Amino acid sequence: MSGHSKWKNILHKKEKTDAQKAKVFTKIGREMAVAVKEGGPDPASNSKLRDCIAKAKQNNVPNDNIKRIIEKASGGDGANYETIVYEGYGPSGVAVIVETLTDNRNRTASDVRHYFDKYGGNLGATGCVSWQFDDKGVILLEKTGADEDEVMMMCLEAGAEDIETDGDAIEVYTAVEDMEAVRDALEAQGQTVISAEKDKIPQTYITLTNEDDLKNMQKLLDMLEDNDDVQNVWHNWEE
Repeated sequence: MSGHSKWKNILHKKEKTDAQKAKVFTKIGREMAVAVKEGGPDPASNSKLRDCIAKAKQNNVPNDNIKRIIEKASGGDGANYETIVYEGYGPSGVAVIVETLTDNRNRTASDVRHYFDKYGGNLGATGCVSWQFDDKGVILLEKTGADEDEVMMMCLEAGAEDIETDGDAIEVYTAVEDMEAVRDALEAQGQTVISAEKDKIPQTYITLTNEDDLKNMQKLLDMLEDNDDVQNVWHNWEE
């Protein structure tokens, strides 16, 4: 999994401005509302909601906001969102996958297409780049004073496929269908889980050297990230 760092992505999100953080709150709120409508308001029996709450706390969303979102969604209020995934190419053939939660698919499709066209890319058909990524579960564990070899053995025995140490966290990779069971097993053994999310890991990476390509690729990612409808963006640009 070398070259992929979930922990660095989290640190990057923590460095955002207040305006950017407000957008992160909005995105997490949507995801949480969908989780409640799909699986109910109790995180003990709704693992998707439990993961959303963990993500919200990790991004410093106030507890009152979390409670309000859950109550509103469980009461049937709010918009109905659908998940739509777009695939395309950025500058110099960088593969990009965009996952959205939207209540207006025409608006979202128009916005996403505009970003790709404006910054030297093009939106493609479903499946045009997803074959270049592997679906994995990624669990981030807080690094403690425990012996790392022992923690790694614990992860493997719980069903993990791969483990990497990055900064203050341990990244545990699993098959998507095993992620919840591995997370639960690690928590039961006293490990602190920072996050547990499904991820798309690039099989290979593209390095950009042209100055215009570098600027356009960063602008494309910034525009996508700034859009309230966009939940996740995966790409194989070696930043």
